[in-house]
Amino acid sequence: MQVMRRALATAALVAFVTATPFGQARSADHWVATWTTAVVARPAVLPPAAAAAAPPAPNAPAPPPPPITPNNQTLRQIVHTSIAGARARVVFANTFGTSAMNIGGASIAVRDRDAAIVPASVRKLTVNGSPAFRIPAGATVLTDAVDLQVPARTDLAVDVFVPDDLGGGPSLITFHNGANQTSYASPPGNHVGETVMDGGVITRSWFLLSRVEVAAARGAGAVAAFGDSITDGTRSTPDTNNRWPDHLARRLGTTFAVMNVAIAGNRVLTEGNAPGGFGGNAGINALARFDRDVLAQPGVTHVVVMEGINDIGAAQAAVEDLIAAHRQLVERAHARGLRIYGATLTPYEGAAYFTPEGEAKRKALNQWIRTSGMYDAVIDFEAVIRDPAAPAKMRPEFDSGDHLHPNDAGYKAMGESVDLALFKAGS
Repeated sequence: MQVMRRALATAALVAFVTATPFGQARSADHWVATWTTAVVARPAVLPPAAAAAAPPAPNAPAPPPPPITPNNQTLRQIVHTSIAGARARVVFANTFGTSAMNIGGASIAVRDRDAAIVPASVRKLTVNGSPAFRIPAGATVLTDAVDLQVPARTDLAVDVFVPDDLGGGPSLITFHNGANQTSYASPPGNHVGETVMDGGVITRSWFLLSRVEVAAARGAGAVAAFGDSITDGTRSTPDTNNRWPDHLARRLGTTFAVMNVAIAGNRVLTEGNAPGGFGGNAGINALARFDRDVLAQPGVTHVVVMEGINDIGAAQAAVEDLIAAHRQLVERAHARGLRIYGATLTPYEGAAYFTPEGEAKRKALNQWIRTSGMYDAVIDFEAVIRDPAAPAKMRPEFDSGDHLHPNDAGYKAMGESVDLALFKAGS
């Protein structure tokens, strides 16, 4: 009799799971983040100086559009996939919010062009079966899975309807500034899943959006590109996917996702200010965000770390402290069974915060990355970017004009220099 009760209970449990009315992850699904960003905080009410567009730096790309604060609007946010999948789900984030965030609806679709989407690809998103949901303060929510053929290296549009005025309270807004990707904010109202979004405004930030996951091929892995503005793609041409991780993703093909979890202005040891960052939030320090932005990513197998130049240039950090922090990142990655590669810091003579003392620290940190044996391999971006005639400087043809960030050609050279053998099975 006891055996029969157990069998009936098991059968009832199986029937309950099978009959669940909303999209569930199947046990056989291998979820990998095909697109990811690292989120930071922004004040709900921007100070007047932050709301005004800053004057462009010499030789800089066109300045971004003025910042927006969502208010009874649908955000159509464009993201670029790395690998394909047969199902999809989205993670929305209220990581830095101090109050719950109401979401009135959401969808995912393949982008057609500009603000238009492919109608047949639209999938309304739900959370626990509900099209409207709340994200608690400090939390993320994972949507129910939807059947959608997500192509590799294509643009998706993630719609999210924000019914409330995010500028109407003290809570911080979770977003990613400097996305170098044009997204769209609608006129008032719920426009989730509409084929064309007319009459809105553009933005180059991602709001409340953390990642898009796909049910990928069983053997697919992922590399997390962890760093600062040089990995985030600062001063690359918007809407062209010319960050160095984008070029790596093209070369890796269908077997490896690339997750860009970099933040402009980020530091390894302390919190910093990012130019144009609305009060300067450049994310919490790398040691503090490593678990959320790297170790928690679904499907991650490899990590590339390129960070420390802001600690050297802006914070005058001691090189011994930076080395100790890098050791911590390696140990924590290895504890999770990940391969982790150290990327050398690129030259920056002529940049606003360059000093001879900082250059000596950069060289010392690079020497440690190359020779200590702590990292599983070294990706020598310095060797790719430096000017042979003046090794403390970037090659002129790779310089975006501020002597710190590469241009599109420089980012391409970086991405194409990475040895793909580092990402083979068992590497």
